Amino acid sequence: MASAETLSHPRATSPSDQVILTSPEAMRLLRPVPESTGHRCELTCNHVPSPSSPKATSAQAEALHAASGLSLFFLTCTVYFVLWIPDDPPSPLGALVKCLPVLSLAVRLRAVEQAGAAPTLGLRGVVEAEGTRRSGWGPEGFRGTALTGRPLLLAGMAAFAAAHLLYLMVLGLSPLRPATLLPVALACGPYCGLLLPHLPPDMVLPVAAYAILLAAMLWRGLVRGGSAGLGALLFTVSDSVLAWDTFSQPLPNARLVVMTTYYAAQALLALSAIRGPRCKTN
Repeated sequence: MASAETLSHPRATSPSDQVILTSPEAMRLLRPVPESTGHRCELTCNHVPSPSSPKATSAQAEALHAASGLSLFFLTCTVYFVLWIPDDPPSPLGALVKCLPVLSLAVRLRAVEQAGAAPTLGLRGVVEAEGTRRSGWGPEGFRGTALTGRPLLLAGMAAFAAAHLLYLMVLGLSPLRPATLLPVALACGPYCGLLLPHLPPDMVLPVAAYAILLAAMLWRGLVRGGSAGLGALLFTVSDSVLAWDTFSQPLPNARLVVMTTYYAAQALLALSAIRGPRCKTN
């Protein structure tokens, strides 16, 4: 007969046919299979999945806190799209409704005060809101401004250019990763080559300078990765659609595309400042 620490198989004929159990826990895990199923023993596992790691839980809580902090932004965006006023004549009310989402982000970033990034991006929001107000009451008003008020268009572009400079200050130049410039150049170079022939002669230089700033911001956003990279990409899409619709030919639903990508880009870039710098590793 087997000892207290030895469980013999029903048909074991030699010591090699025995399973030696070294602990009570192993004895609980080992149960014999009925003879009809063969001469085997199976191990059962009552493993209970471990709870989420503190790091994952912290990341989820951080994302939830950041999203809740943007509630005013989402509310003002909803008001804008519910009213949908791009087709209305320019008015102070229209300018206010368009600027409120960006200004709400500036207020939120100012409140966060994270590592100096929030105040800078908050200033960027104020500058960009001023650019939105000056340039034909919003990005979708560029077409009319380009035709009727060239000084206003240039003032708006200057405000947006200053905003991109502030973004570059926040995104920084470390790590440099110049290889990321290649896809940016391959995308922006041909687009500018197609757009520039449609520009009035006096707009070629300002638009080219603005395009360089926009491409630099896209480069640094992609290097940083995460929501900053996606936000920079959406901002570039918004400005590209806007420029083509303004200077080349009208595009279907251009205003909706411009404003949707514009506000989404603003939210993602602000979120990257709230959650802190996280440069991608690949």
